[in-house]
Amino acid sequence: MSTPPRIGVIGIGAMGLPIAKNLRSKGHAVRVRDIRESAVQAAAESGLVACSSARELAACSDLLIVVVVDAAQIEAVLFGADGVVHADPPAAGARPAVMLCSTIAPQDSAQFGRRLAESGIATLDAPISGGPVRAGNGTMSIMVAGERALVERFDGVLHDMASKVFRIGETLGDGAKTKLVNNLLAGINLTAGAEALALGSRLGLDPRQLFDVICASSGASWIFEDRMARALANDYAPRAQTHILTKDVGLAVSMARAANIDTPFGREALRAFEAAIAAGLADEDDAAVIKSVAPEFNHGA
Repeated sequence: MSTPPRIGVIGIGAMGLPIAKNLRSKGHAVRVRDIRESAVQAAAESGLVACSSARELAACSDLLIVVVVDAAQIEAVLFGADGVVHADPPAAGARPAVMLCSTIAPQDSAQFGRRLAESGIATLDAPISGGPVRAGNGTMSIMVAGERALVERFDGVLHDMASKVFRIGETLGDGAKTKLVNNLLAGINLTAGAEALALGSRLGLDPRQLFDVICASSGASWIFEDRMARALANDYAPRAQTHILTKDVGLAVSMARAANIDTPFGREALRAFEAAIAAGLADEDDAAVIKSVAPEFNHGA
């Protein structure tokens, strides 16, 4: 492509907004869409132009990056009354491609791709990982599956979004499988780390010192260091809400069950997240899962 692709970002929340701002800072023409007025206002304050519908955004984009919460929201933005498939065909050139960055079931990635193809729209199954800060500075990771030519067409965008671009293959759904396996492990690590920190605290150890020891020793993990630092600071402002990782771990466990594979650690992690949801922590940062392991764990900053 001789000129940079025009990019539309659908879903400008914790991940979508920093992605849009990062791509704009790297010279891309970016427009956005979200159904929430608060998100649209945040985009406007960042200098981004919002469209009134996914259909309108599709009509002025070469690549649509979809960063909504779940498959139901993807269904709405792609196939709803003002969805992407209803955009007027371009006078010249191809319809926009769609990059699915949400964490969804692999069968959903595949069926969305099939249905989009019926409208002449190509699809990349490209879930993302790394959190809002990495989304904003372009250092997150992307697990992309799709036709080789399509991946190569948007290779520049992918590398502007992420410092690590993993080409998983050409089968839609394989990117989603990879992300769910990763998020299953993330959920297991987070709940196990929360349990360990709570155990040490109950045994009379200084939790901050214990945190430092673990981060410098064999029990360390990225998600433990990131999330338990927040818990120690009593900071549960949502960067990644508890209900989202609960959804992801549930999808991973269901994916495994469908393949007749048992995931006992995954099931236990899911139980801990569901307990956090039942305790009213759905919209808090997923570091709050420690409260379901040890409800008294509420250290001040």
